[in-house]
Amino acid sequence: MRPAKYFIVQSGGEWKIRFRDEMFGPYRSRDEALLFAIDAAKGIGQRESAAQVLVEDVENHFLTKWTYGEPAHLPAA
Repeated sequence: MRPAKYFIVQSGGEWKIRFRDEMFGPYRSRDEALLFAIDAAKGIGQRESAAQVLVEDVENHFLTKWTYGEPAHLPAA
């Protein structure tokens, strides 16, 4: 099964979450968007058994930050 993917993207100077064909946000920071995406992905992961959260590193290049069932790679406080 392919995982449901949540993408954290910067759009027009704002951080947003792209999931399937929808955009959510804006959020105050990349970290805030990441936390909201992980929370949503946990629910999808429980229902569909696979979910990931990816963060835009450079334009159109994404790093996986969270995968359902694995420890999170959250930013240091």
